[in-house]
Formats: sequence, structure tokens, C-alpha cells
Amino acid sequence: MPVPEHSSPAPTARDAGPAGAPQPPPPASTELSAFLATLPEVELHLHLLGAASVDTVLDLARRHPPSAVPVEREELARFYAFRDFARFIDVYAAVNALVRRPGDIAALVTGLGRSLAAVGVRYAEVTVTPLSHLAQGIAPQDLADALTEGRAAVRERDGVELARVFDVAGELGPEPAWDALGWVLRYRPEGTVGFGLGGPEVGVGRAQFARHFAVARDAGLHSLPHAGETTGPATVWSALRDLGAERIGHGITTVSDPRLLDHLAEHRIALEVCPTSNLRTGAVPDLADHPLPRLLQAGVPVALSSGDLGMFDTDLAREYRVATDVLGLRPSDLAHLARTAVEVSYCPEPLRSALLAAVDDTLPPGDRS
Repeated sequence: MPVPEHSSPAPTARDAGPAGAPQPPPPASTELSAFLATLPEVELHLHLLGAASVDTVLDLARRHPPSAVPVEREELARFYAFRDFARFIDVYAAVNALVRRPGDIAALVTGLGRSLAAVGVRYAEVTVTPLSHLAQGIAPQDLADALTEGRAAVRERDGVELARVFDVAGELGPEPAWDALGWVLRYRPEGTVGFGLGGPEVGVGRAQFARHFAVARDAGLHSLPHAGETTGPATVWSALRDLGAERIGHGITTVSDPRLLDHLAEHRIALEVCPTSNLRTGAVPDLADHPLPRLLQAGVPVALSSGDLGMFDTDLAREYRVATDVLGLRPSDLAHLARTAVEVSYCPEPLRSALLAAVDDTLPPGDRS
């Protein structure tokens, strides 16, 4: 896919406002807005907790006082001003502490469904960290039931199909990872497609989880770990070799390793790339320098994603606008990104075929697959 030169100035970490506070999305042209309204969207990198809307988090904070999370909108916006990845992890933990009952899980799922439907997302693979919720006292069966019921409600009310990727926070180490995998294999809520690895990358070697991922793959789960966001290409290589990764969460530092780029392109191993998330956590200092265009130029499959849309004040439509207004991609490039997301997803038939056909309808006849 051809990638044009950058076409406009970009917001930077320095321009993000007080303490890096989220700013409005780049202005979208009428033509681009109309195009995005017709483009069926697929989200492959979403965290259930981090994607919770401001309204959902405020409701949870008011349900469970006192907490470290503000109960007023303006204060919550300041609370969500991230300086670096460590600050993000601290905020994430504070919000997680609000999720104490099955009803709170249901609120997260149904709130996410509303947010996705509002921007035209038809299918999403949502990462859930079961140990985080079990540690808050939610019973194992109750957690599975709340996720299943919320998923059904979202399909019926919003027309959005949700799948699950269950992960473990790597900093907890190998033993808790067995607990997480054990819960997944025992309860396996409807829509479960994969096993992942999240949390900080620095100091958390991927190889120590090799056996966990082997067991997960043997049980039919796809290997979908994070790697290469805040650490270098070696982490991505380890995810591929040691964990059998089929897609990589983030993976943006692969751009510095030509051999790795060639490997990803040759084997069609996709990266789930979240530009605004990378800016908010400090993984990239300036959106104008985001490696997305270089990844595409190297032929690496990319599924454009939003990550933690509530905490980062973004959504998939905004990420598409960033790709155009900041990184210079054309509408046809966006359609190819949307098609890639469907192709590398674990979306069931016949929805997959319908989505591919709908994406192709947005392309000129000579540019369709």
C-alpha cells in the first residue's frame, strides 16, 4: 500500500495541554467524515477497563466511595493526564479498584458497546484481565456470567459482536499467569478467542510465559501478547519465538529492525497499532513521528486500533482521522487498514464476509481485493 508524505502539522506531547491532558481530535473534512461514516470498523486492541467511558467511570466512582478516582468530570479529566507509562499503570489500577461486583462488569461491557456502536464499530476483540477482577472479590463464575450476559446485551441492543482476549499482567510473574489461564480454560466465556500478555514490558521477559502460551494454544486459544511498545525489537522477537504470537499488541519499535519488518510482512503477522495511546503513555513523543507510515511502507499488516479509548479520550474514528490528518494517509489507505483488521481478526462467518464486502464497497473498483 503506498504511503504518502505527512500532509499537515501534528499535535505533540508538548502541545497536549496542561500535564498532557487529552485534546480534541484533529478537525475532519466533510469529505473524510462522510467516508468514515460508510467505513465498517473493526477494533482489535481494546482493554475493557481502559476503554470505559468517562460516564461509566464516574458512575463506578460514585457507587463505591471513597476511592482514588474523582467523582467529578473535570477532576477525572485531570486524573487522566498521563506523564508516562508508569502513571498510566497507576491510574489503571485505581479504576480497576472500582470494579467490585458482577454488575460493575456488566456496566463496563454495555457501556463499551454503546461507545463502539456510536462510531460504527461492528466487531471488536476486547482484552479482559480476569485476575484483576477476581482479586476485587468477584466470584469466578459470576465474572464469566457477567461477561457473557453483557456480550449478549451488546449484540442485541447495539449490533456489535464482541470477542474476548483474556490476558495476564506480566509484572505479576509466571505463577499468577497459571491462575489466569486456569480460569480461562475452566470458564471460557462465549466469544473467547485468545490469550494475551499485558502490563509493563520493561523487566518482564516474554520467555518466562512460554509454557503458559503453549498450553493456551493447545487449548485452541490464539496467542496475542503485547510487545515492542516501550521496549525494543528483541521483545517482539521473543513474543514470536517463545510465545508463538499470531498478532502483536503495539509492536511499534519493530520499525528499527529491518529483518523483523521483513519477517512480519512475509508471515503476515499483524501489529495492533494505537497512535493516540502511544502518545498518551509517552511511547512516542510526537504523533508526527509515529512509525505507522514506515510500518505500512515495509508491508507490515497493521490493524489500526484505539486501545484505552476512555482513558485516552479517543475512539477508532479519531485514530483514522489522525492517520489521515497527521500521518498523511488517504481514504483508500484507511479502507485497506480496515480490510486488514477484518482479515487478521478472529471474526466469525458470515460476519467476516459481510465486513470484507462492505469495506470493498468503499474502494474504487480497480483497487478492490
